[in-house]
Amino acid sequence: MNTPQTLLSIRNVGKHFGGLHVLQDVSFEVPAGGIYGLIGPNGAGKTTVFNLVTGLLAPSSGTIEFQGESLVGLPPHQITHRGIARTFQNIRIFKEMSLLENVMIGMHEHLKYGAGGIFFNSSACRAAEKRARERAFELLSWLGLEHKAAMLADNLSYGDQRKLEFARALATEPKLLLLDEPVAGMNPSEKTLLMEEIINIRNRGYGVFMIEHDMRFVMGLCDRIAVLNFGRIIAEGSPDEVRNNQEVIEAYLGREEEAA
Repeated sequence: MNTPQTLLSIRNVGKHFGGLHVLQDVSFEVPAGGIYGLIGPNGAGKTTVFNLVTGLLAPSSGTIEFQGESLVGLPPHQITHRGIARTFQNIRIFKEMSLLENVMIGMHEHLKYGAGGIFFNSSACRAAEKRARERAFELLSWLGLEHKAAMLADNLSYGDQRKLEFARALATEPKLLLLDEPVAGMNPSEKTLLMEEIINIRNRGYGVFMIEHDMRFVMGLCDRIAVLNFGRIIAEGSPDEVRNNQEVIEAYLGREEEAA
């Protein structure tokens, strides 16, 4: 049996703001072609991990590598160019633009016709734009949105806005897609549909790394899960291993049950 290739490796990462230690000695690996989850109570440090991976913050210690190359010190746009895309808990789409235009914006780094081509409306420019439109339409079709390509994004349902955000992230041609609370604010039917879409994305060869509070969603979707509590990893393994880990039950799962 072949061992899955590691896409993202986080080793002994710490992050502090003055005297406040948000992350301490965090280590885990996200494999290619899988769905990896990071869970934990509010304030555990999950979003900080995403901000470190995407270059919005720099680690205070430790290493972050993507396909064997360090990401530490790189600005966000260079990390995106290397193959990492991210969605946010608060949906960030251009509501005054069509779905097709939203997705095409994500392709700007891959359109190589240059400013001169735009100015002179060159054949290379027209051909590149045609390819971008075709690719954008294809990505929308992956999420079941192709029939709404000309619609303004502001007219979409909440669930479809989330799908549009996925399509735009995929337009950057990533190898790893980071999903920040993808089902926040969704109803049960929207969650079920989005779970299917994430599985479809994984089946197309993309790696998926997500943070999420909905335990049923995470347990039903992820291949492996790491659990953060007070800035430290307290468990890592399959959903069953995490579900039955006593420290996890006390720190997180048990707390959810008590609150229900």
